[in-house]
Amino acid sequence: MHAPFIDLSPGSPDPEVRALTRRRFKQLTRLIPIFKPKTIVCHTGWESQRYWFLKESWIEYSMEFWSWLAEDIRKEGSSLILENVYESDPYEFFDLFKGLKHQGIGFCLDTGHQAVFSRTGLLVWLEILGEYIAQLHLHDNNGIQDDHLALGKGEIDFPGLFKYLKEKKLRQPIITLEPHGEDDFLPSLEYLENIWPW
Repeated sequence: MHAPFIDLSPGSPDPEVRALTRRRFKQLTRLIPIFKPKTIVCHTGWESQRYWFLKESWIEYSMEFWSWLAEDIRKEGSSLILENVYESDPYEFFDLFKGLKHQGIGFCLDTGHQAVFSRTGLLVWLEILGEYIAQLHLHDNNGIQDDHLALGKGEIDFPGLFKYLKEKKLRQPIITLEPHGEDDFLPSLEYLENIWPW
């Protein structure tokens, strides 16, 4: 299940924004017993252009928020997963995962977001955050816009991604295919079948 994210900011310096964000996520947790999702995927809300000058307090507020949410989600039998969106490199995530390690929070690597919004290559992301990967959001693009194309229609190195995960013996992640066009869904499945390493 994907959590809400539009206009929400768990690490905001504004307590009213954090309160609204918490209220929206409380609404989400009420849905867990109905749908019984294995994982809840959330965006961190980090944007370096907005928060770079107050990163320490942003991390502090975020840690408090995600600790609270992870516990609530765990009580309902699900797991919290944090997804990359606008992070320019994996180090912007690393402090969160390091600080929340005892909570069992996983990382959702979104390949399309990494290709468009990151300034560092996929291999660096894998080396820094590979041990935390629990889920993959797979869609393709040409590194210019977040097109959500079928796998294999862009430039993302999916064979390299799967080879790395298998060779490093990292856990097999949950896979979510995210092409936005219906015509891109079956080609994505066929492409995935051809490169599947497990």
